[in-house]
Amino acid sequence: MTPVLLIGAGKIGEMIATMLAESGDYQVTVADRDEDALGRLMNHLPADMPVVPRTLDVENDAALSGALSGQYAVLSATPYHLNRSIAPAAKKAGVHYLDLTEDVRSTRLVKDLAADGGTAFIPQCGLAPGFISIVAHDLTKHFDTLHNVHMRVGALPVYPSNALKYNLTWSTDGLINEYCNPCEAIVDGSLREVPPLEEIEHFSLDGMEYEAFNTSGGLGTLCETLDGRVQNLNYRTVRYPGHRDIVKLLLQDLRLAERRDVLKDIFEHALPMTLQDVVLIFVTVSGYREGRFMQETFAHKVYAREVVGRRYSAIQITTASGICAMLDMLHEGQLPAGGFVRQEDAGLKAFLENRFGAAYGVAADGTATGGAPSDAHGGQPHGRDTQEGFPWRKAPQRQTG
Repeated sequence: MTPVLLIGAGKIGEMIATMLAESGDYQVTVADRDEDALGRLMNHLPADMPVVPRTLDVENDAALSGALSGQYAVLSATPYHLNRSIAPAAKKAGVHYLDLTEDVRSTRLVKDLAADGGTAFIPQCGLAPGFISIVAHDLTKHFDTLHNVHMRVGALPVYPSNALKYNLTWSTDGLINEYCNPCEAIVDGSLREVPPLEEIEHFSLDGMEYEAFNTSGGLGTLCETLDGRVQNLNYRTVRYPGHRDIVKLLLQDLRLAERRDVLKDIFEHALPMTLQDVVLIFVTVSGYREGRFMQETFAHKVYAREVVGRRYSAIQITTASGICAMLDMLHEGQLPAGGFVRQEDAGLKAFLENRFGAAYGVAADGTATGGAPSDAHGGQPHGRDTQEGFPWRKAPQRQTG
C-alpha cells in the first residue's frame, strides 16, 4: 500500500481517511495535535482499516519532518494558515503536497515553492476551489470564443431553521475567510478584485429560491488560466435568501470582520452542525461556437449519505472525494508528477471516472448517477453504503512502487 500522511483529524479529515483506507491501496497516517480529535476519528472507523493516528504539532519543524519521512504524499485538511508550515516541509522532504485551501495568499506561497520543486504541489483540491474549477474549465473547451463564465456553489442545510438559514458544515475559519477577503474576478476582460458579499443575485433551481454573492477563493487559479480569453469570470457562494444581509450586518455594521475570533465564537456557539445538507453546483458558460452565441450549464446536487455504516454530510463527501481523486490521479500518472498543478489540469471526464471522483454521482457524460428517491431523513436523494455507490471500495489491489 502507498503511505500517505493526512494532517487534520476534523470532519473532512475523517472522510478522507475513510475513503483512502477503504480503497485498500493507501496506508494512512492521520496526524493532529488534538488527541481528542484523533480519538474521535479512530472510534468512528472500523478497527481493521489501515489508519494509524499520530499526535503532531505541525509548527514543530523537527516533528513535522519526522512525520513526512517515507511518505508518498501529504494531504492537508487543516486551517489554511497551517499550510504555510506544511508546504515548505513537504518540499524539503521530497513529498507530494495536496491541500484544500481557499486562501489566495497560501496558494501563492505554494506556487512559489513549486517553481523549482521536484514533486507535485496541488492546492485547492476540494469543492470550491477544486471540482468547480474542473467543471468550468471543461465547459470552456466547448466554445470557440468565451464571453461569460459564472460559477456558483453552496453547501446548505436541507432543513434551515434559523434566521441565517444556515448550519455549520465545514471549517468556520474557512467560512469567515471567504466572507471577509477580497475576491478575484475578470470584469470586461480585465482582472480585478471585487468586494466580498456584493453583487447579490437571485435565482431558482428545482423549484427552490436561492441568492448568490461574491466570496473569496472559489475561483482557484482560473483567473490566471482564462485571462485574455474570457470577458467576465466570477464566483459566488449560494445561500438561501436573506443570509447575505445578516452576514453583512455582522461583518460590516457591527465590524466583526475586524474581530474574526469573536465572529468564530459566535458562529460556533449559535449555529449547530448538521449532517443533513445538500451541495449545490451551478456553472454557466456562454460564448460563440460555429458563429452562434451559445450557452451551456452544469447543474447538480449532492446529498448526505451513509459510508461504512456512518452518515456523512454532503460537504464532507464532495470535499474529501476531490482531494482523494487528485491524489489517485497523481499516483496513476494522470497528473504532472512535479511542479505546480492546477485543478483545471485534471480533465472532467478523467475526474468523474476516477473511483473517488465518482462520489459526486455524475457520469462522465454529465448525467446524474445513483441515488434513491427517498429515505428516512426527509425524502432527499442519497447514496447507500454499497460497492455500487462507492466504487473506491471494490478497487482491485494494485502493485505500488
